[in-house]
Amino acid sequence: MKILVSACLLGENCKYNAQSNKNDAVLKLAEKHKLIPICPECMAGLPIPRVPSEIKGNRVYSKDGQDLTDKFRDGAEKSLYVAEKSECRVAILKERSPSCGFGEIYDGSFSGRTKSGNGITAQLLYNNGIKIFGESRIDGIDFDNI
Repeated sequence: MKILVSACLLGENCKYNAQSNKNDAVLKLAEKHKLIPICPECMAGLPIPRVPSEIKGNRVYSKDGQDLTDKFRDGAEKSLYVAEKSECRVAILKERSPSCGFGEIYDGSFSGRTKSGNGITAQLLYNNGIKIFGESRIDGIDFDNI
C-alpha cells in the first residue's frame, strides 16, 4: 500500500525550526509499504526555518502576525495532488500541526494549548476520502486491510 506521510515524521528537517519529528514506528512501515513524503508548508514555498504558525478562527497566522492562510491552502492542494497521483488512500500526518493535525490542533494562542480541529491539509485530504491517522495512533493498525 502507498501511504502519504508528513515528511518530518520520516526524519526530514522540514519543521518550522529546521528540525524533524522522526518517528521510528512510522519509519518501520516502510518495510511493508511505500511511504510518500509530503510537507505542505515546504510545498507552498515557506522557508526552513520559519516563524511558527497556528490556526485562529478559520485563518492561519504566524506568531509574528502574518496571515499565511493562502500559502497553507496552496500546500494542501499540492499535497492532495500528490496523494491522488500516488493513489494514496491513507495518510499518517503530524499531530497538532496547522497543516497536518487531525482531530486536535494548537489553539492559535502560541501557548501550547490545543483545541478540537483539523489542519488545512488534513481537512482537505479527509474531504477527498483519504483516511487520516496521527503518528501516535498507528500502533496495531493493519494498513493492508484499510
